[in-house]
Amino acid sequence: MTPVELSRAVLDAVRRAVDAGELSVELPDRVTVTEPGPGGCGDYATNVALRLARPAAQPPLRVADILRARLLGADQVKDVVVTGPGFLNISLRARDDLLTGLVREIRERGTAYGHGDALAGRTVVLRVPYEVRAEVVADAVARIVATQGGRVEIEHGEPVTLRPVPAPEDPAPLGPDAARWALLHPAAHDRPRITAEHLVQRETNPLFRVRYAHARVRALARNAHDLGFSAEPGAPQLAAHPLQTPLADHPRVLLAAATQHAPDRLARHLLAVADALLPLLAEVLPVGEEKPTAAHRARLALAEAAGAVLAGGLSLLGIDAPEHL
Repeated sequence: MTPVELSRAVLDAVRRAVDAGELSVELPDRVTVTEPGPGGCGDYATNVALRLARPAAQPPLRVADILRARLLGADQVKDVVVTGPGFLNISLRARDDLLTGLVREIRERGTAYGHGDALAGRTVVLRVPYEVRAEVVADAVARIVATQGGRVEIEHGEPVTLRPVPAPEDPAPLGPDAARWALLHPAAHDRPRITAEHLVQRETNPLFRVRYAHARVRALARNAHDLGFSAEPGAPQLAAHPLQTPLADHPRVLLAAATQHAPDRLARHLLAVADALLPLLAEVLPVGEEKPTAAHRARLALAEAAGAVLAGGLSLLGIDAPEHL
């Protein structure tokens, strides 16, 4: 069960509770599930009971108990524990299948994976100084906020609300992609380094690793096509692959980058995805006389899912995701 599927299951539990007369509320448009916070447990958690308590005119713990009973009958839900003021902490069955479901979800949504409506209807006003890094950061924030349904208006003048440490020199000689990475990868309070290290075509360069990983995925897809096989999610032996955590985290990272106006969080996340992806790439294609197997198809599907996350993330940073490198 993927986070999207679990969100639908929680929403269905709310709908069934309303139909049974246990809750008197309007159905929410969507339910957000995240990793459990401090004091939580299980695979995922949701605050839907806290959101519904006031309109339902019931205590949050009572709403949580109602939804817990409904969720325990959902497919693949192993247990539901209520913690704190009313958080639902959900444990899933068949943990080994989570990566397969995650890959299917990413392949279905493509570069829009992780987009949501948490900021729908919100307009964020960013007042920035006339400085190149501030302009680039504000532009990236606007792109990321849009993935969550919000909108950004960029203004200049005082009082400034977004003031990253300025670039020590003009980054333009690095070219558009390396310049944006140099300005966006460091946290706003860190001084960016405007040096030729961002142009080095080797693994010591984080930008190169991210773009190279994406380009390799595209090349592997072309090579697999030439060999007569395509991607197919599956193969339970991939369930514990290191890519599972950063891929599952992508929606949470996008939301955090949007709400905290911190595109550096997305840049560092893309690097984590690339670093987990690179060791997989050597195992995607058959070697020698080996014939393509289900494992090869599953590895290609996993690699393509990671490539979609890299492509979408680079685009949000305003950086090209090359087909060839």
